[in-house]
Order: sequence, then C-alpha cells, then structure tokens
Amino acid sequence: MKFGYPPLMQTNRALVEERHKEVAASGGLQETLTVEWRGQTIPVPVISMPVKNLYYNPATRRVKAQRAHDPLREKGLEGSNAWSPESQDYLQYLLQALPADPSKRDPDFDELKESLRDFKQTEPGLITKEGVLVNGNTRCAALRELGVPDIRVGVLPDSCTWDDIDAVELSLQLRPDHRRDYSYINKLLAMDGQRALGKSIEDIARDFRIRKATCEQDLWILACLRDLVDRSKNGKFQLRLLDFEKQQEKLRELHRKYMSESAGNRDNADLMKENRLLAIAMDFSKTDIRYIDHDFRERYLDKLLPEKLGEKLEPQAVAEISIPGLNRTVRPANHKVSEAKALTDEILQMKAVETAGEAAGTHELTTATSNLVAVKAAIEEALEPAGKSARIRKKKLAAPQRILDAVQDIEQCTTDVVLARASRSLDQEVLDEALLKLREGMSKLAVEISKSIATPGDGISWLFDATQLGQES
Repeated sequence: MKFGYPPLMQTNRALVEERHKEVAASGGLQETLTVEWRGQTIPVPVISMPVKNLYYNPATRRVKAQRAHDPLREKGLEGSNAWSPESQDYLQYLLQALPADPSKRDPDFDELKESLRDFKQTEPGLITKEGVLVNGNTRCAALRELGVPDIRVGVLPDSCTWDDIDAVELSLQLRPDHRRDYSYINKLLAMDGQRALGKSIEDIARDFRIRKATCEQDLWILACLRDLVDRSKNGKFQLRLLDFEKQQEKLRELHRKYMSESAGNRDNADLMKENRLLAIAMDFSKTDIRYIDHDFRERYLDKLLPEKLGEKLEPQAVAEISIPGLNRTVRPANHKVSEAKALTDEILQMKAVETAGEAAGTHELTTATSNLVAVKAAIEEALEPAGKSARIRKKKLAAPQRILDAVQDIEQCTTDVVLARASRSLDQEVLDEALLKLREGMSKLAVEISKSIATPGDGISWLFDATQLGQES
C-alpha cells in the first residue's frame, strides 16, 4: 500500500536533524537502538520527539485484523487519507482496544499505561525521519493518554521505504524480550505476509522461533479462517478474522485431529472438521468440541435441529470429474460433507448478522438470534450422549494407552542406561530395586488380565510367559 507522506514530513525531518545535532554536541555517550536493516544489524541513534508530531503506522501488523472492526473508518486508512486526524484517531482507538473484541478496552494496554506512569519509558520506539512510528505505536498511544509530551525513539536511515518499515517492525516484534506480543490473528497474518514475499516455511519458522510443523499448522488455520469468512457472507454482512481471535487452541486441536484422521479416511476427516467448525463458530468450549466426531451430526444432532435448518440435500448423481490434459478423473465431494458444509454456512451467515447487530435490521437480527439460540441448545443436548459415548470409549482405551506411555518411558530408560554406562555413573543397586518393582507390577497386571480375557493374543501370552519365568527364577 502506498500512503504518501504525512503532512508534518518536513517539520519532522528538520526536527530530527536538529535533535541529532544537539545530542552530538552534548559530548556524552549517545543512546542507540539495534535493528535488523537490509540483512545486517545496525545501530540507529535515539533522540526525543514530541508525541504530537508523530503518526501511527497505518500498515502496522499490531492492529491489522482489528481494522475491520469499523468498515467505514477502515476505508479512511487507505492511501494518503491514513494521515488524516480521523484515521489517526481510529488507529489510536484500535491500539488501546481488546484484540478479540475492539469494542472493549484492553486491560494489557492499561497495564502498559500504568507501567509508563510509574517507571517511565524503558525502551525506545522507532520512527522514520518523516515521523512515522515503525515500532512503539502502542507506547505512543499510552503516552498521549498520560499527557507525556515526548517519547524516546530511534530513527531509521533516510533511504527507508515501506518494505523496510515492514521488515524492521516484524524483526523487532519477534525479539523474545518484546513487551507486548501480536494478537493471535495478527501473528498469523504476519506469517502469511512473509510467505507472500517468497520466504520458505523453514525461514518463516526460524524468524518466528517456532518449529516448521507449527508454522505449517498456523498457515493451515489461517487458510481455514479465511474460508470461513468467505462462507459467512450474507448480503452486506460478513464475519471478520478478528471474530475468531479467541479460538486459537480449538483450531490447533482441530488441525491435529484433522491431520490424524485424514491419513486414514479423508471423508470422515472432512465431516469431523465441518462439525467442529460449526461448534467453534458457536463458541463452544474446547472440552465440548473434543466430543464431536465425524458421526456427531448423523448420530446425535440431526434429530434435535430446528426445522428448516440443516435440511438434507437431495442426493445427486454426480459424475466423476475429469482433469483436462491428464486423461484422469477424481471422485466428487462426499454428499454428507456437502450437507455438513451447508449447515455450517447457514450458521456462519447467521453469526454475521448477529455480529452486525442493529445495522442488520430488527427483523433479520431477531430471526438470526433466535435460530442461533435454538441451534446452540440442540448442540448442547446432542453433546450429552456424544460425551457419554466418548467417555466410555476413552475408558476402553485407558489401559492400552498407559502401557504405550510406559513403553516410551522404558525406551528413554534404555537411552539413560547407555549414557550412564558411558559416564560410569550407573547405580546397579537402585536399578535392581526398580526392576523388581517392575516385575511385581507386571505380575499383578497379568493376574488381572487373566481374569478378563479368555483367549489371549500374542502380546498377552508374552506377558503371561514373562511373569511365570520371573516367578520361577
């Protein structure tokens, strides 16, 4: 985006030069700020600037998702309009707002404000010579509310471009000691922005100090959220990415479950995904969502849904889809998956109307709200038998899972024995005592299993043999 130059560009340039000269003439040790600049680390001089002269960065990632809170004011952040008092006031509002709900004030902002009041500014911000804040937008907003006239800032080189501003802001934000992190959605957008610049997944993961698998997971989640936003479009109303700000852990669990199931049955994985996305859109808890599987709607929910919601689609005989030039065909989408998506789309579009509030009109808002209440009640009722079934299934799997956990511990023990042998630190007596307790525990397990299973398989037979040998010896 091209924003042009702010109105006080020349004034700020002159003031920056003047204050640089004042600091140099003082003869004391000059404060600097280290930044990543075009592939190398450089120190930039720190000076004091009037907060009233500085401009919030209209491209800052800190409020990128939250800009959509007010679509009319968001349009004012385009081009040279971003420097107008109205647009700068909107950025000031967003910087002190709660990321998940910009209609509310962020307690973290008030904590920052109190810290600045009590301990003053400990770290400098960063600006361009024209007075655009590259880093320290939130601190500047807090200082303005406190009535503090000046802010300490580093100043980027004269040749700074918007690409430089973008790269420097990200590098400073990703420093591990940074005071205030990006919100979840803004972090996803920052990662996606790096990918759009052509960076590899490995490089992005390294920049964000996360594993490659976590980076891939986050980008999958962002793609999923953008799809939900598109599907929520209902006339002139639509959900925003920021409406999913609080769903981080639920979405990460969804990704793990989806990847696990899609390796065995893609259709079941897609059904599970749609069923869980429906519950996420309705803001159900993480523990409730865990009870929702691919058969949740068919087994529990369908009979409880209000009429005209989630109506069955008429099955259509759809021919296989041919791929031009390859002389191959692929199977069309599963009919049940299409039904599940249709229901999720209905709910998303109702949520868009509910989020719009009074702007949607009384009748439309009332209808959407009443339907959402009915759907939520149906899901809550369906979760009871689904949860009971899941708990029974979990109990059935509890004993085998504990054995698998023990296997991992034994494998780690093998490694520890090798390391202890190399350093000659293995305590044989303690190891003997531990192994005797293991034998005792395995013997008790064998007795209880023999009472429960009439026809043992290979693994249980091995346990019986091992414990009998242990008793004989």
